[in-house]
Amino acid sequence: MKVGVVGAGLVGATAAYALTLRGSCSEIVLTDKDGARAEAEAQDIAHASPVSHGGRVYSGGYDALAGSAVVIVAAGANQKPGESRLDLLAKNAAIFREVIAQVTAHAPQAVLVVATNPVDLLTDLTTRLAPEQPVLGSGTVLDSARFRHLIAQRAGVDATHVHGYVLGEHGDSEVLAWSTATVAGLPVADFMAARGQPWDEAVRAEIETGTRDAARSIIDGKRATYYGIGAALARITERILGDRRAILTVCAPTPDFGVTLSLPRIVARTGVVETVMPHLTPAEGEALAASAEVLRQAARIL
Repeated sequence: MKVGVVGAGLVGATAAYALTLRGSCSEIVLTDKDGARAEAEAQDIAHASPVSHGGRVYSGGYDALAGSAVVIVAAGANQKPGESRLDLLAKNAAIFREVIAQVTAHAPQAVLVVATNPVDLLTDLTTRLAPEQPVLGSGTVLDSARFRHLIAQRAGVDATHVHGYVLGEHGDSEVLAWSTATVAGLPVADFMAARGQPWDEAVRAEIETGTRDAARSIIDGKRATYYGIGAALARITERILGDRRAILTVCAPTPDFGVTLSLPRIVARTGVVETVMPHLTPAEGEALAASAEVLRQAARIL
């Protein structure tokens, strides 16, 4: 039940903190090219352990990753205001070529969970750099959570009772699959009608904008996003460690689309074990194909 975190910046450290508070594992090691930063983050997170679940948290070099069941890869440059996730590709791909070689050398049995943006393309690259290991990316797990949160706000219910998927790219071309969205098992429109709540195209458009622009809005206000993705990474990691066979919109290579993108997938101890293709409307299917094309074009530089 050991988890490695490569990259002790805001995302990596927050993921380690979320894992600690949730008691997701017994041991966490943080690795970063800035050893002092990794040590300080590990020490700070370790101080939360006695008042949460008592796990061990420490820092070390790549050799300290040995024995990890899961390694979260959060190393790389952060998205800056006005910069798209795809703008990060060239510089983060260069970082990954160095980092993944070290991870595979020291933790060859680990499931690799990629968090760095652009996550779809870097997950695709990681599968090529680590062909012997299970690899998946955080994909649209966070986007789907944002989608559910905004629907729940409108419906006036606990967000855990809302389901719905964001598919395709974790980025501007992502597809909000309204046909998959339910509240208490009912299509959203039916639930809202049953409660006499307003539901029309304007409300849907507001939720779509809020979902798509969430990262941009947060980055404009505080320069980075990390709490939501940190919790999402903890959830993905827990499902792997516990062999839970959870359905999550992680990203992985998808032969039908010729690229790595996000779809509902069964996630277990060995990583992605199966992909579940939802029934989409014709418009959603076309949007998903277009999202895949955006990723295929961007992947040409890898």
